[in-house]
Amino acid sequence: MYKTVLKVEGMHCGMCESFVNDVVRGCADVKKVTSSARKGETVILSEKPVDGEAVKSAISAKGYKVSSVEVEEYEKKRLFGRK
Repeated sequence: MYKTVLKVEGMHCGMCESFVNDVVRGCADVKKVTSSARKGETVILSEKPVDGEAVKSAISAKGYKVSSVEVEEYEKKRLFGRK
């Protein structure tokens, strides 16, 4: 799996978080997406690497600013840290 972290400016409330999540789901095949207005970030978990530029463009088109996109491999944590 892959974890993509986007730094998003302009989110101010839960509705903004929900809206950004819906935009991401509409332009990328994701397993899970969460946004935090407080942290100013959106975290995407996906089976395949997400096209960061496409997601950035889709979010920017809705009036938010994406300042960075970081992609890394992700391994789901098991109960008590077991593999």
